[in-house]
Amino acid sequence: MNAAALKKKLNMGALDGQLGALYGAKTGEAVARCKKLLERFTGAYGDREHLHIFSAPGRTEIGGNHTDHNRGLALAGAVNLDTLAVAAQSPLPVIRVRSEGYEENMVMLGDLQPKRGEINASTALVRGVAAYFAGAGLPVGGFDAVTHSLVPEGSGLSSSAAFEVLVSVALDHLYGTGALKGSDIAPAGRYAENVFFGKPSGLMDQTASAEGGLLEIDFAHGLAAARPIACDFGSYGHAIYIVGPLGSHAELTGEYAQIAEEMRLCAKALGKEYLREAQSADFYAALPSLRAKLPGRALLRAMHFYAENERVPKQARALETGKFDEFLALVNESGRSSFMYLQNVYTPGEQSLALALALSEKLLGGAGAARVHGGGFAGTIQAFVPSEAARRYKAGMEQVFGEGSCHAVRLREQGGVKIV
Repeated sequence: MNAAALKKKLNMGALDGQLGALYGAKTGEAVARCKKLLERFTGAYGDREHLHIFSAPGRTEIGGNHTDHNRGLALAGAVNLDTLAVAAQSPLPVIRVRSEGYEENMVMLGDLQPKRGEINASTALVRGVAAYFAGAGLPVGGFDAVTHSLVPEGSGLSSSAAFEVLVSVALDHLYGTGALKGSDIAPAGRYAENVFFGKPSGLMDQTASAEGGLLEIDFAHGLAAARPIACDFGSYGHAIYIVGPLGSHAELTGEYAQIAEEMRLCAKALGKEYLREAQSADFYAALPSLRAKLPGRALLRAMHFYAENERVPKQARALETGKFDEFLALVNESGRSSFMYLQNVYTPGEQSLALALALSEKLLGGAGAARVHGGGFAGTIQAFVPSEAARRYKAGMEQVFGEGSCHAVRLREQGGVKIV
């Protein structure tokens, strides 16, 4: 369908079912958003006979802070904030993506090698995903796309994973059969982020965005085995709130990298490559000798890994058996472990996350739970807020951190999808 035909379907409500599944009661806003994207596409690239609309969600990390890069366990879910795209095949061997508010990303498909000048740039993510597809023998071709994201950059909801998944889904539907599973798509995003973008992330963000829903994820052997968990936080009278971004991630890649590196130092001292490959009992038995070989922070971070890895299945079971108070207690445990042992809540020059957690504790008054969210150091915190405290919590956080800094998110069942 061309732009006029798609707009007609949108105006007639023919896509309300698909949009309602993704956006709930905000179907009208979604229709307006799609129409605006269609206008942007035709303004940038002209009309096409075969236009498509794609969506990929951000993600929230529920449990398993900094465990994926050492092949641990995590609990994560897709959220209702997404990146939306209108895209179409191009006869040229080039991918062009115009994200609202940013310069165009342009990647020539004849040149899919990492570029030093693209480190930390979204063009690297496009190039990296295309390179992964080509290397895996998957169909690759040129396309044009315009995007709009509701996932705030630097929010800890992984706007980068949503973007990577979106590019992968577009390639799969425009040139493949559209049959790739989330587990097929997620590694493309991690490859792009690790090798081209320059960030040594694990596989959690891409898995949650690509698969959708709430997942217990096991990263053993470098793969992501995801088990869906049925849970509606609203049924427990709580909502997930994200507060931030509380500082920029721009200069913090090195801080993230050190966490994985120090955990692997411990693993190496135990004769393994990743901490998941060494038993917790063996680590503690070796602790006296490890203390003489390794920095204390590396040991503390390993202690966090083992405890966090044990918490994730407990959190999953608590949610599945309706023991929500137990789940909240485990969230608070996770937050304390990240603060004390993982040490990713602040840097000497930036303590906004620590302040937000302290204020959350005061505003919640012993109810709910709060923890660092995602990578840490800057970015966001996550809070599980009882409905009766929601207004007070939001007002109190925004009074200190600014209007719009505190927002509720809900889980989304769908991962990366083609809407039409």
